[in-house]
Amino acid sequence: MKAEKNQKDIKSSGMAYKTKRLIKRIISWAGLFFFALAALMIYKQLAKYNLQDLKQALISIPNQNLAYACLASFLGYVALSSYDFLALKYIKHKLSAWRWIFAGFIGFSVSNNAGHAVVSGGAIRYRLYTRWRIHADEIVKMVTFSGFTYLVACFFLIIIGYLITPDHAFGEGSLSQFTTAVIALISLAGLLIYLGASLFYKKAIDIKGIAFNIPTFKMALAQVFIGSIDILMASLVLYFTLIHFIDIPFDVFIGAFIIAQILGVFSQVPGGLGVFELVFSNIIPGADNQAMLFGALIAYRIIYYLLPLIFSGIALFSYEGYLGHRQKEIKEKRKLTILKNYLVEKTRDLSQKAHNVKETAHTIKEKARDMTHKAKDMALKHKRKAD
Repeated sequence: MKAEKNQKDIKSSGMAYKTKRLIKRIISWAGLFFFALAALMIYKQLAKYNLQDLKQALISIPNQNLAYACLASFLGYVALSSYDFLALKYIKHKLSAWRWIFAGFIGFSVSNNAGHAVVSGGAIRYRLYTRWRIHADEIVKMVTFSGFTYLVACFFLIIIGYLITPDHAFGEGSLSQFTTAVIALISLAGLLIYLGASLFYKKAIDIKGIAFNIPTFKMALAQVFIGSIDILMASLVLYFTLIHFIDIPFDVFIGAFIIAQILGVFSQVPGGLGVFELVFSNIIPGADNQAMLFGALIAYRIIYYLLPLIFSGIALFSYEGYLGHRQKEIKEKRKLTILKNYLVEKTRDLSQKAHNVKETAHTIKEKARDMTHKAKDMALKHKRKAD
């Protein structure tokens, strides 16, 4: 009975291990799936425009403005990658800079286009960070921490956006104004609660066996700062493409952008498609201005969404190819090592056998010599008796 029970336990543990391994593999491969999904989403966003429209939208913007927009996009993704740097500090894990920059850049370029940032960006991070010996629980903590980094930055920027955005951008009617004010107050309360918890709440929060510690006040401020820089750089990408067509003060523009950006993220619409158009059509009325906004938005989507996705795709698949080549080399080296050890073992066995044969031959030779001596002695004794 005990033997049968032990056998069942072994089988069940084996099945559990295989299932766990399969789930990990599925999550790991989901990263590539979400990359493909992001590429599909950005294709759908731009497919409605013909190639001539895309070309004309970019040509009509001065090269200097395009250069500034590209620089702002680059700095924005550096800020986004810093989310991972802070998250690594949060879990107290050191990693070389190129790795967290690499993971952050690819993760955010995918999640910006695919939407559902926690799932899509998390799958990319799981695929990469598990290879760098970071446990799954710690990756969950990192993704959660990065989510809160964006959330508290949103709280802060919603407050700023509410204060500096013209009233007519929030829509007509007292209900719309009231709703906007309530959102701003909720954001203020959320930011104050988070900062207060970082100062006074020191207990870990356990969620499904994973202990989350409240970040320190210094780290909470760093989250607000880095998240704000990220959104500010993204706004500059659109501003530099738009300012050539429409003379709009930056303080008016940034408020509208913050609201459009945050609404786009929380709507889970990839790239916030349609949200920018809705907000800016309220703040920038007129048919001529709408045509100019159309061109600026095309350039914005190409610079901030498409180009980073292309570069991250090249980086990701190059890295995957490198790892595949390296694994192949490791397997070949392992095979050579196994073959070498086998040949060494066989040579040792043959050498031992040869030594044994030599010893046996020596023993036989000694015995033959002894027998010869005995025979001579017997023959000598017989001769003496005969004499």
